[in-house]
Amino acid sequence: MELYSDDYFMNEALKEARKAFQAHEVPVGAVVVANNKIIARAHNYTERLNDVTAHAEMQAITSAANYIGGKYLNDCTLYVTLEPCIMCAGALHWTHITKIVYGASDEKRGYTQIGRNVLHPKTLVSKGILGHECSVLLKDFFQTKRKI
Repeated sequence: MELYSDDYFMNEALKEARKAFQAHEVPVGAVVVANNKIIARAHNYTERLNDVTAHAEMQAITSAANYIGGKYLNDCTLYVTLEPCIMCAGALHWTHITKIVYGASDEKRGYTQIGRNVLHPKTLVSKGILGHECSVLLKDFFQTKRKI
């Protein structure tokens, strides 16, 4: 795998998603990259924090903004294992993030389901990167929950 490729960084996001799985959180992971360097890592914390807004993307946005020392994520890329929901897409709009790369599509709650683009007009999107691996992790998680 080529260093600094979309696959490389999505694998890093998958590591975060696996941490969420182990913590009994929905396994979504995210990393924010600037200049080929990971500046933020996050995964879902909604159960642990008892906070419906504690999605991986929201946690990553906050961490990256703290790292940069500002609210805008210009020249940054978010790698996230699941298509952002409308809440996260709205927050990403305000960050002016340059690019979003996601793995699995979310046919029920993904931002693309609302029929219009809520992201910043200059934000580039790439989807399906390691999509199979991201989807399998989510399916495994929910199958495990159904057995309990």
